[in-house]
Amino acid sequence: MTPSEQVRRQRQSERDRALDDDRVMTFSEWCRVNGFSEATGRRLRRAGKAAAFVQLSDRRVGCTVRSNREWQESRKIAAPRGVA
Repeated sequence: MTPSEQVRRQRQSERDRALDDDRVMTFSEWCRVNGFSEATGRRLRRAGKAAAFVQLSDRRVGCTVRSNREWQESRKIAAPRGVA
C-alpha cells in the first residue's frame, strides 16, 4: 500500500468514526447493545441513571453512540484489591 493510500484510508476511518459517534440508536437498540431489557432501560431513565437521550419525535427517543460510550465509561468500577 502506498503512503498516499494509507493517509486516505486513515482519513476515511476518522470520518467513519465521527459519523458513527453521532449515529442515534433507538431506545430498543440501546437496551440491546447494553444487554438489558427495555424494562430495565426504562427504570434507569426514570431514575436519571441512563445515558443522555434525544427526542426524535413526539413518541420516540434515542441515544447517540458517543453518549452511550460516555455513559458506559462513567459506570466503570474499580477491580477489587489483589485481583490482577
